[in-house]
Amino acid sequence: MQENVTPYFLINQLRDGDQLAFTKLYDSYSKSLYRNILRMVKDEAIAEELLQDLFLKIWTSRENIDPEKSFKSFLYKVAENLVYTHFRKITMNNRMIDQLTSAPAEYGQSPEEMLIRKEGHKLLRMAIESLSPQRRRIYTLCKLENKSYEEVSHELGVSPATIQDHIVKGNKAVKKYLDLHRDIAVMLIAAQFIEHIR
Repeated sequence: MQENVTPYFLINQLRDGDQLAFTKLYDSYSKSLYRNILRMVKDEAIAEELLQDLFLKIWTSRENIDPEKSFKSFLYKVAENLVYTHFRKITMNNRMIDQLTSAPAEYGQSPEEMLIRKEGHKLLRMAIESLSPQRRRIYTLCKLENKSYEEVSHELGVSPATIQDHIVKGNKAVKKYLDLHRDIAVMLIAAQFIEHIR
Protein backbone atom coordinates (compact mmCIF):
# COMPACT_ATOMS: atom_id res chain seq x y z
CA MET A 1 0.00 0.00 0.00
CA GLN A 2 1.43 3.38 -0.98
CA GLU A 3 1.58 6.19 1.55
CA ASN A 4 -0.68 8.48 -0.49
CA VAL A 5 -3.50 5.91 -0.58
CA THR A 6 -3.26 4.79 3.03
CA PRO A 7 -6.74 5.53 4.39
CA TYR A 8 -6.72 8.24 6.99
CA PHE A 9 -9.32 6.32 8.95
CA LEU A 10 -7.05 3.24 9.15
CA ILE A 11 -4.57 5.16 11.29
CA ASN A 12 -7.41 6.41 13.47
CA GLN A 13 -8.74 2.88 13.81
CA LEU A 14 -5.28 1.79 14.94
CA ARG A 15 -5.24 4.60 17.50
CA ASP A 16 -8.57 3.26 18.80
CA GLY A 17 -7.10 -0.22 19.26
CA ASP A 18 -8.52 -1.88 16.15
CA GLN A 19 -6.47 -5.06 15.64
CA LEU A 20 -7.68 -5.51 12.07
CA ALA A 21 -6.36 -2.06 11.18
CA PHE A 22 -3.07 -2.98 12.83
CA THR A 23 -2.89 -6.18 10.76
CA LYS A 24 -3.59 -4.30 7.54
CA LEU A 25 -0.86 -1.78 8.28
CA TYR A 26 1.54 -4.59 9.18
CA ASP A 27 0.80 -6.37 5.90
CA SER A 28 1.30 -3.13 3.98
CA TYR A 29 4.64 -2.09 5.44
CA SER A 30 6.36 -5.09 7.03
CA LYS A 31 8.11 -6.42 3.92
CA SER A 32 9.74 -3.14 2.94
CA LEU A 33 10.66 -2.40 6.56
CA TYR A 34 12.19 -5.85 6.93
CA ARG A 35 14.33 -5.34 3.81
CA ASN A 36 15.48 -1.97 5.10
CA ILE A 37 16.37 -3.34 8.55
CA LEU A 38 18.11 -6.36 7.03
CA ARG A 39 20.22 -4.06 4.86
CA MET A 40 21.48 -2.38 8.04
CA VAL A 41 21.99 -5.35 10.39
CA LYS A 42 23.01 -8.01 7.82
CA ASP A 43 21.35 -10.78 9.83
CA GLU A 44 17.92 -12.27 9.02
CA ALA A 45 17.11 -13.39 12.57
CA ILE A 46 18.01 -10.01 14.05
CA ALA A 47 16.09 -8.19 11.32
CA GLU A 48 13.01 -10.29 12.04
CA GLU A 49 13.33 -9.66 15.77
CA LEU A 50 13.69 -5.91 15.29
CA LEU A 51 10.71 -5.88 12.93
CA GLN A 52 8.57 -7.54 15.61
CA ASP A 53 9.88 -5.08 18.20
CA LEU A 54 8.98 -2.24 15.87
CA PHE A 55 5.36 -3.29 15.45
CA LEU A 56 5.04 -4.08 19.14
CA LYS A 57 6.17 -0.52 19.82
CA ILE A 58 3.67 0.77 17.24
CA TRP A 59 0.86 -1.12 18.95
CA THR A 60 1.76 -0.09 22.50
CA SER A 61 2.22 3.57 21.56
CA ARG A 62 -0.61 3.70 19.00
CA GLU A 63 -2.48 6.47 20.82
CA ASN A 64 0.46 8.82 20.26
CA ILE A 65 0.57 8.35 16.48
CA ASP A 66 -0.32 11.56 14.64
CA PRO A 67 -2.64 10.68 11.71
CA GLU A 68 -1.84 14.04 10.12
CA LYS A 69 1.81 13.06 9.59
CA SER A 70 3.36 10.49 7.28
CA PHE A 71 2.89 7.06 8.85
CA LYS A 72 5.55 5.57 6.57
CA SER A 73 8.13 8.12 7.70
CA PHE A 74 7.17 7.44 11.29
CA LEU A 75 7.69 3.69 10.83
CA TYR A 76 11.10 4.15 9.24
CA LYS A 77 12.19 6.50 12.00
CA VAL A 78 11.19 3.97 14.68
CA ALA A 79 13.02 1.24 12.74
CA GLU A 80 16.14 3.39 12.50
CA ASN A 81 16.09 4.05 16.26
CA LEU A 82 15.72 0.34 17.01
CA VAL A 83 18.69 -0.49 14.79
CA TYR A 84 20.84 2.17 16.47
CA THR A 85 19.85 0.84 19.90
CA HIS A 86 20.76 -2.67 18.76
CA PHE A 87 24.25 -1.56 17.70
CA ARG A 88 24.76 0.47 20.88
CA LYS A 89 24.05 -2.66 22.93
CA ILE A 90 26.55 -4.65 20.88
CA THR A 91 29.18 -1.94 21.31
CA MET A 92 28.64 -1.79 25.08
CA ASN A 93 28.74 -5.56 25.33
CA ASN A 94 31.93 -5.91 23.29
CA ARG A 95 33.62 -3.24 25.38
CA MET A 96 32.61 -5.04 28.57
CA ILE A 97 33.90 -8.38 27.28
CA ASP A 98 37.21 -6.82 26.21
CA GLN A 99 37.65 -5.17 29.60
CA LEU A 100 36.78 -8.26 31.58
CA THR A 101 39.15 -10.56 29.75
CA SER A 102 42.09 -8.20 29.33
CA ALA A 103 45.12 -8.14 31.59
CA PRO A 104 44.73 -6.06 34.79
CA ALA A 105 45.05 -2.40 33.89
CA GLU A 106 43.76 1.05 34.69
CA TYR A 107 40.26 1.64 33.40
CA GLY A 108 38.34 4.81 32.73
CA GLN A 109 36.63 6.22 35.77
CA SER A 110 33.51 7.52 34.05
CA PRO A 111 30.22 6.33 35.65
CA GLU A 112 29.46 4.23 32.58
CA GLU A 113 32.86 2.50 32.63
CA MET A 114 32.62 1.85 36.37
CA LEU A 115 29.11 0.46 35.96
CA ILE A 116 30.11 -1.83 33.10
CA ARG A 117 33.08 -3.05 35.14
CA LYS A 118 30.98 -3.69 38.25
CA GLU A 119 28.09 -5.49 36.58
CA GLY A 120 30.36 -7.26 34.15
CA HIS A 121 32.11 -8.99 37.03
CA LYS A 122 28.85 -10.75 37.91
CA LEU A 123 28.66 -12.28 34.45
CA LEU A 124 32.40 -12.94 34.44
CA ARG A 125 32.07 -15.07 37.57
CA MET A 126 29.37 -17.10 35.85
CA ALA A 127 31.69 -17.59 32.87
CA ILE A 128 34.58 -18.62 35.11
CA GLU A 129 32.37 -21.24 36.78
CA SER A 130 32.12 -22.96 33.39
CA LEU A 131 35.89 -23.60 33.31
CA SER A 132 37.56 -26.82 34.49
CA PRO A 133 38.51 -26.77 38.23
CA GLN A 134 42.26 -26.20 37.67
CA ARG A 135 41.76 -23.58 34.99
CA ARG A 136 39.07 -21.88 37.08
CA ARG A 137 41.42 -21.65 40.06
CA ILE A 138 44.26 -20.21 37.97
CA TYR A 139 41.97 -17.78 36.17
CA THR A 140 40.51 -16.58 39.47
CA LEU A 141 43.92 -16.05 41.05
CA CYS A 142 45.30 -14.15 38.06
CA LYS A 143 42.25 -12.25 36.85
CA LEU A 144 40.21 -11.57 39.98
CA GLU A 145 42.93 -11.49 42.62
CA ASN A 146 45.48 -9.86 40.28
CA LYS A 147 48.29 -12.22 41.21
CA SER A 148 51.25 -12.54 38.86
CA TYR A 149 51.99 -15.70 36.92
CA GLU A 150 55.05 -16.20 39.14
CA GLU A 151 53.01 -15.92 42.34
CA VAL A 152 50.42 -18.40 41.10
CA SER A 153 53.19 -20.68 39.83
CA HIS A 154 54.73 -20.86 43.32
CA GLU A 155 51.34 -21.25 44.99
CA LEU A 156 50.18 -24.12 42.80
CA GLY A 157 53.53 -25.72 42.04
CA VAL A 158 53.29 -25.45 38.26
CA SER A 159 55.42 -23.57 35.74
CA PRO A 160 54.67 -19.97 34.68
CA ALA A 161 54.31 -21.27 31.10
CA THR A 162 51.53 -23.59 32.27
CA ILE A 163 49.84 -20.66 34.03
CA GLN A 164 50.05 -18.60 30.85
CA ASP A 165 48.61 -21.45 28.79
CA HIS A 166 45.66 -21.76 31.17
CA ILE A 167 45.03 -18.02 31.03
CA VAL A 168 45.14 -17.89 27.22
CA LYS A 169 42.75 -20.83 26.91
CA GLY A 170 40.63 -19.51 29.76
CA ASN A 171 40.31 -16.14 28.02
CA LYS A 172 39.05 -17.84 24.87
CA ALA A 173 36.52 -19.91 26.82
CA VAL A 174 35.31 -16.94 28.86
CA LYS A 175 34.96 -14.72 25.77
CA LYS A 176 32.94 -17.45 24.08
CA TYR A 177 30.70 -17.79 27.14
CA LEU A 178 30.15 -14.04 27.38
CA ASP A 179 29.46 -13.80 23.67
CA LEU A 180 26.80 -16.52 23.96
CA HIS A 181 25.19 -14.71 26.89
CA ARG A 182 25.03 -11.20 25.49
CA ASP A 183 21.40 -10.72 26.50
CA ILE A 184 22.24 -11.43 30.14
CA ALA A 185 25.09 -8.93 29.99
CA VAL A 186 22.86 -6.25 28.55
CA MET A 187 20.15 -6.90 31.15
CA LEU A 188 22.65 -6.75 34.01
CA ILE A 189 24.09 -3.46 32.81
CA ALA A 190 20.72 -1.94 31.92
CA ALA A 191 19.17 -2.89 35.26
CA GLN A 192 22.04 -1.41 37.22
CA PHE A 193 22.20 1.68 35.02
CA ILE A 194 18.51 2.36 35.63
CA GLU A 195 19.05 1.90 39.36
CA HIS A 196 22.14 4.14 39.22
CA ILE A 197 20.32 7.10 37.65
CA ARG A 198 17.25 6.99 39.88
